[in-house]
Amino acid sequence: MHRINRSISSLLLAAAVAAPTVIMAGPRPQERGVQMRVYDRDHRDYHNWDDHEDRAYRRYLAEQHRTYREYHRQHYRAQRHYWNWRHSHPDRD
Repeated sequence: MHRINRSISSLLLAAAVAAPTVIMAGPRPQERGVQMRVYDRDHRDYHNWDDHEDRAYRRYLAEQHRTYREYHRQHYRAQRHYWNWRHSHPDRD
């Protein structure tokens, strides 16, 4: 009986030590509003693709008279064209 109690105690101790590690290793939710991070190869910088960037992208599509298509589904040339436009049209904050 003493041996069983020792085994159970050891298992509980191991679980108590491992639990915080398992919880911390899990994927964390991204910050609110940030959905993905995009690298602009030509300008060598990163952009957080959030609601603000999505509005700028939709404004770009309207100015170019193009129909909406998700950014990540665009051809790489269209993406490059967008970032060139974006760098020449800074935010109006």
